[in-house]
Amino acid sequence: MIPNYLYSSSSFNSILNNNSTAAAAVVNPSGMVNNNKKFLVAAPVESSKKIEMYSPAFYAACTAGGILSCGLTHMAVTPLDLVKCNMQIDPLKYKSISSGFGVLLKEQGPKGFFRGWVPTLLGYSAQGACKFGFYEFFKKYYSDIVGPEYATKYKTLIYLAGSASAEVIADIALCPLEAVKVRVQTQPGFARGLSDGMPKFVRSEGALGLYKGLVPLWGRQIPYTMMKFASFETIVEMIYKYSIPRPKDQCSKSLQLGVSFAGGYVAGVLCAIVSHPADNLVSFLNNAKGATVGDAVKKIGLMGLFTRGLPLRIVMIGTLTGAQWGIYDAFKVSVGLPTTGGAAPAAVVATEVAKV
Repeated sequence: MIPNYLYSSSSFNSILNNNSTAAAAVVNPSGMVNNNKKFLVAAPVESSKKIEMYSPAFYAACTAGGILSCGLTHMAVTPLDLVKCNMQIDPLKYKSISSGFGVLLKEQGPKGFFRGWVPTLLGYSAQGACKFGFYEFFKKYYSDIVGPEYATKYKTLIYLAGSASAEVIADIALCPLEAVKVRVQTQPGFARGLSDGMPKFVRSEGALGLYKGLVPLWGRQIPYTMMKFASFETIVEMIYKYSIPRPKDQCSKSLQLGVSFAGGYVAGVLCAIVSHPADNLVSFLNNAKGATVGDAVKKIGLMGLFTRGLPLRIVMIGTLTGAQWGIYDAFKVSVGLPTTGGAAPAAVVATEVAKV
């Protein structure tokens, strides 16, 4: 999405007023011509309930979409996350993906595959709310600072700055629940879940111990989120530009959501690669009491930080990120907002029309 001054009604009105063709005409069921301009808004579906871009309702919708997209998807892949965390902590026991599932099934039964699902759901719901809601806020904020020309010219830098700022806040919300989740998943017998795991963790390491992994979490999540948003916006734009022979606003809702999933999946693979070393650090620090980053590097090794558990994480994060963008954009469509990315900047189009 582009900042509000690029989506403003004045930009669209400029286009419409300078274009006197009948393309804006819509025929209603009675056969009369209706020049209602709202039918020309580039949105995947028409909705009787419109939300103004960058209004409080817009940010609320993005926040709700983030809760659904991150909370539900992370909970759904809990079994994969459980095996991945144990492969990172105890690679001798959990040697591969298939053997890891076998060990868990043998030792804990089918229920063991969803151990830690409650802190996963709550933690990543909170993170998703902040990640998507604040991303939209900071994207507009930074765009307003630099102005329309530079916001369009350097839009990738806007995506990177906005996503990084949002993730700093999102991880503060996630960190305590992530700490409990890792401890529950990698230390059998520590706790059954969040209700008994959180108090036990605090008694053992104090309240500040819940934030012991915050810096490594930032190290994992900030590069991940910067890649997630910037690459997604770029990939989606390229798909509409080079692979689909018609403008985005002429594509069906299902096609637009398909593009969101595809762009999200590719972005997720890139995210997994750049953030994997920090992911290993987070798992190690949250599993071992009093452990430091130096301890993790000595035990895992520099190469191990980049490679241990990476294939599984690529599959998990690719699927996860694709599903997140699909759910997020589907929710936005359901409340009358356009899908993310791929639309030509309205201000640029208006300038070109004015020159004709």
